[in-house]
Amino acid sequence: MFVLQPMFGKILLPLLGGSPAVWNTCMVFYQSILFLGYLYAHTISTRLSQHRQIQLHAAIIFISFLALPLALPENTTPPTESNPTFWLLWTLFVAIGMPFFVVSTTAPLLQKWFANIGHHTSHDPYYLYAASNAGSLIALLSYPFLLEPAIGLANQKTYWSVGYLILCGLIAGCAFIVWQTRQKTAILEESHVEHNDLSLYSKLHWLALAFVPSSLLLGLTNFISTDIASVPLLWIIPLTLYLLSFVIVFSKWRDKIHPLMVTLQPMVLLPFIAYSFINPAIVPYWADLGLHLLAFFIAVMVCHGELAKLRPHTRHLTTFYLIMSFAGMLGGMFNTFVAPFIFNAVYEYPIMIVAALLLRPSLKSSIGKYKTGWLRQIILPVLLVSAGIILYINIDDLPQYLDTIGVGLILLAGLTYAFRAQPVTLALLTGAIIFFTLGLHGLLSNTLYQVRTFFGVLSVRESILINEQNQPEKYRELFHGTTKHGAQRLAADVSQIPLTYYSRPGPMGQLFKAYDDINQNWAIGIVGLGAGALTCYSKTGQAWTLYEIDPMVVQIAANPAYFSYLSQCSHNSTMRIGDARLSLAKEPDQEFDLLVLDAFSSDSVPTHLLTQEALKLYFKKLKPNGILAFHITNRHLSLKKVLADHAKYLQLSALIQEFKPQQEIPLVVATDWVVMANKSETLEPLRQSQPGNWQKLPLYFDMKPWTDDFTNIVNIWK
Repeated sequence: MFVLQPMFGKILLPLLGGSPAVWNTCMVFYQSILFLGYLYAHTISTRLSQHRQIQLHAAIIFISFLALPLALPENTTPPTESNPTFWLLWTLFVAIGMPFFVVSTTAPLLQKWFANIGHHTSHDPYYLYAASNAGSLIALLSYPFLLEPAIGLANQKTYWSVGYLILCGLIAGCAFIVWQTRQKTAILEESHVEHNDLSLYSKLHWLALAFVPSSLLLGLTNFISTDIASVPLLWIIPLTLYLLSFVIVFSKWRDKIHPLMVTLQPMVLLPFIAYSFINPAIVPYWADLGLHLLAFFIAVMVCHGELAKLRPHTRHLTTFYLIMSFAGMLGGMFNTFVAPFIFNAVYEYPIMIVAALLLRPSLKSSIGKYKTGWLRQIILPVLLVSAGIILYINIDDLPQYLDTIGVGLILLAGLTYAFRAQPVTLALLTGAIIFFTLGLHGLLSNTLYQVRTFFGVLSVRESILINEQNQPEKYRELFHGTTKHGAQRLAADVSQIPLTYYSRPGPMGQLFKAYDDINQNWAIGIVGLGAGALTCYSKTGQAWTLYEIDPMVVQIAANPAYFSYLSQCSHNSTMRIGDARLSLAKEPDQEFDLLVLDAFSSDSVPTHLLTQEALKLYFKKLKPNGILAFHITNRHLSLKKVLADHAKYLQLSALIQEFKPQQEIPLVVATDWVVMANKSETLEPLRQSQPGNWQKLPLYFDMKPWTDDFTNIVNIWK
């Protein structure tokens, strides 16, 4: 299952241009089919005899063979004029719906069968759930690090299909054993009738214990990618810990480990709150990341440990798994569809931290009410007084009080340990401190505007620099998560100067200057809008086409209250909203003189824009003497390796400049750019430009060409 999910998502990406909506829609489909698989296992195991179960399941398995070998339906093309979500769901259902459904039924159905065969462990088969999650964990780690780097998509589909046939053969073997033990099964099933039905409270408790970790998983993944570090494949670490928790709590060690986790949770809270929320700047990002991951792991271990402790008799086994899968689906839907519309940042993460503390078991402790009652009486007044002081203090004077406020909050965080035996008090106090601190940081960040879209969290911030006259001057920055996507100085005499990666001394300034005599009537395409700084290179006779996938980026860049590049400079431009590869495919051939790809500076690199097929598309849309420019500034990935490999295989001329400012110029930063052309003569004016340091792309011999069939992020990590 954990191999099929990323594999088929990659198969669909080129068809839909790599939009993040593809991954999110796929995830909703997977969670929904998983839930339906658990519902099917529950229904047939509680309403049909074992013979009927085997016959029905065999029929469904045979029907699923029609989807083999895995492939997209023939002549399938997404709609171009309407939302492709329903087309995508239908394509997924036709292509992999039945095999995925069969795989999703395996864990609960086989455990239910196993519970009735009279094995000496049949009375408690939940340890098999640990094996199931261990398999998921192996698949999760093997796909990006072993399978994807070594095997292309075409072979992945073939190998998965063969593996699926082997799995079905093993299921048939299990069914044969169950068929042979029907008499013993009937006796066992009669003995189960004695057990009482489940209470509504038990079902809701299971639901909460599974929902909170599922939501916490996605919330943490979003938070660490948005507010800590944009590192490729970072999402694998929380998901690994999440699956590992299931492996541990359903193993034979659970009875020893669960009390330990419950004890450790309030101990970890103090450094977690102190350094990850109150004062995160005092520790390096990797230490902050480690604290978040440790707190997350202990929280899900406590919740999943409670689930394992409360596991029911095998008569209710499929009900138990059905509720768990339903809660997991609800958690995913809450974070994917609800949270982005009601929060402008990743607030679901701290909310679920508090919810996880509320689900802690009550401890029998020597700490009684008589010892902590006085604490409870002073903590609320302390919080209220602190809030009043902050409201009374002028915002501009607030920084000088930060040390005092920080020390007070850390001491308050330390007091939370006194309430470790009282889950409600501990959770509410922790929540008050965290949200109080988040509000304090919000006051100090000078964020003028923040919005959360389908594509992430966008924020406009105002800061101050010291200008050439040694005077303070305001400027604005556009951020997507932790990645800066542009900046603009506000003073009228400098507001049209491109800054950051697009500065005049930098590679883009050199490019436009080198071709100044011949670019008067160029047609120029820009993929990735940012704040719109590049448009300030435009000339009256030029035609510019701007491609941007996120409509909110366009709204922010076009709003003079935040940035005025577009309103001042972009007079003869056309905006295209949507994925660039899909949009470019609709443009006439040989349309552009210059095409700029500026979509690779964050962690979520759209790999479909960097494949050989993508480059062939770009050059198809360029004129014979056209220039292709890539902005490859990236903290974590060496994208020049991919482009150098393409230049070699496609026989293109390519130059690179890894620009570093020679002097201190406000908001001029180091940046890396690659330019390509069909002929070396086209790039000769740029190579000879002064100042400039354009060099030939180096050769790399450890690269396998990136295609729509094969990409490998791991191989280009810095």
